[in-house]
Amino acid sequence: MNDSYLPYKLTDELLVELIVSSQDPLLFKVLYERYVLMVFNKCLSFSKNNQEAEDICQDIFLKLVVKIHSFRGASKFSTWLYSFTYNHCVNYYHRNKFKKFEKNASNIEQMCDEVIAQATEEDLDQLLKLEKLSEALELIPFEDKQILMLKYQDFKSIKDLMELHNAGESAIKMRLKRAKEKLLGVYNVVYFQALL
Repeated sequence: MNDSYLPYKLTDELLVELIVSSQDPLLFKVLYERYVLMVFNKCLSFSKNNQEAEDICQDIFLKLVVKIHSFRGASKFSTWLYSFTYNHCVNYYHRNKFKKFEKNASNIEQMCDEVIAQATEEDLDQLLKLEKLSEALELIPFEDKQILMLKYQDFKSIKDLMELHNAGESAIKMRLKRAKEKLLGVYNVVYFQALL
């Protein structure tokens, strides 16, 4: 068999080692082909726009070219790349949240006024609760927010979380329990302060 097919048979970890040592773009292309769909889908889950997701995906792979040497093999490469992608998407979202808000501020203000004018007291209470939950999520440690978002926004199973965090089932369940307790504690403070 032709040696040019050999990179496609390598494990991710061995492929990464070769990419780091040789800087061969053809080896990186193999890695790209393996994971571009997974990375794109994660980007799409954040942006909800195909073109924007493609742009973010390309940014991630460009950043990966520079950062691939930081993979140490403590977890599977796919797990590391998922975390790398997730963190990039979170950072991208936060960077662009203010820009988007500023751009649409006048429309949002008008829409809010219309919604509030038509809303019942129950609707307003629900909006307040959602707003305070979002605020509370920003106030808890990043690791707690991340595991809660993976579980309840990205619908990752306990098994998925075990693989992503390289931890056992009971450890993941305990992390989720503690993260929920922290979120609830912060939420109660934030929500009841808003009522005062």
